[in-house]
Amino acid sequence: MAASSGTSGVDTLRSVPEARSVRTAATGGGAARWKIWLAAWPVTGVFVLSNMPTPLYPLWKQRMGFSSGTMTIIFACYIVGLLAALMVAGRLSDRIGRKPVLLPGLLLAVAACATFATASSVLELAVARLLTGIAIGITVSVGMAAVVDLGGASWVRQATLAASTAMVLGAGLGPLSAGILSQTLPEPTVAIFLVEIVLLLSAVVAMLCLPLPRPGADANGGWLRLPSVPTRNRVQVALGIAVFAPGITSTSFVLSLGPSLLADLLATHNRLVAGGMAFMMFAAATGVQFAVRRLGVRSILLGGLVSTAASMAALILAVHVSSATLLIVAAVLAGAAQGLGQFGGLSLIGVAVPPHRRAEANAALNVGGYVPAALLPVTAGYLGDAVGMTTSSTIFGAAMIAMAAAGAAFVGIRGREPINTASPE
Repeated sequence: MAASSGTSGVDTLRSVPEARSVRTAATGGGAARWKIWLAAWPVTGVFVLSNMPTPLYPLWKQRMGFSSGTMTIIFACYIVGLLAALMVAGRLSDRIGRKPVLLPGLLLAVAACATFATASSVLELAVARLLTGIAIGITVSVGMAAVVDLGGASWVRQATLAASTAMVLGAGLGPLSAGILSQTLPEPTVAIFLVEIVLLLSAVVAMLCLPLPRPGADANGGWLRLPSVPTRNRVQVALGIAVFAPGITSTSFVLSLGPSLLADLLATHNRLVAGGMAFMMFAAATGVQFAVRRLGVRSILLGGLVSTAASMAALILAVHVSSATLLIVAAVLAGAAQGLGQFGGLSLIGVAVPPHRRAEANAALNVGGYVPAALLPVTAGYLGDAVGMTTSSTIFGAAMIAMAAAGAAFVGIRGREPINTASPE
């Protein structure tokens, strides 16, 4: 049994990034790094698919004639699939092992690519997004836990950084590559997803090469349930959700409605512009994690909330003055907010939650983030159809600022409590 931290207050929370970060011997350290980054590749490969359709929505919208509200419903199908996978994937992998759950997730991503490539109706797009969501749900809970597992206690911080940045790097590369290819290839909706299938198959090979032992969870309880964590670790997960939720909800808004806003503000349907904006958003999410990796978790979490509020202020101003530049600033700040919330939450889980509950704790963190990320942008999309995107975006931005303020109050109060390390619960 690992003892609870003997310190308390702000100093304890600040010490979390450094906990268990003692270097292994040089010979073992190189092997650990190699395994960590190889395990991160499937996470990147699947997350490339997560946002790859973003620049293509205006093209599909033109071909199929659906509204902004319908577009957010298609986007929400992704989150429905993701949430469904989170209900079972983490617990299943904690019981039977990472690899038997991850490999089917990769194959579902391949099936989603094939469906996107041949889609000719809204229903097919919705099915493709649903399959994508399931694959992402498996990857975000199980794949990221596998990366941290391979890092072990000595490399938990490096492994957490690798898992978190692999996710946002893939999320940014998807729309950028789709934007470039869709402007240069004659059949972009086919070629783009064929390229992604090749990437996913390489991720399957990487996964087969990795030694991923079963974490050794007990067999008590049902297979399908809301993800949970040991009682002593609930504050850590709640702190992560308080920052991750407003951050990822803001990026979800940009991904689902950003192309339409750009078309209104710039009067252009250039898909490279939309893809480039999404890439910049997730490039910020990646870079900010490297920039803050030596800071304490409480500072990281508070920084994420400040970034969310600043992003939404920029969004509100952008739609009122019709500024594409401010919209891009809002996207970059939203990406930084998601990256900070994600890295802070995963850092707490990696240090505090025992390995046999880690994937389920990752799932709990993501359920807390993706529920508002599904509901609020859809609401904003339909509200925009009714009253206009300027009013809708203003209401959405104000709601996110309020959510960030509530999160800051929670982190300010509970973030001063001691952080308990892994227990056998």
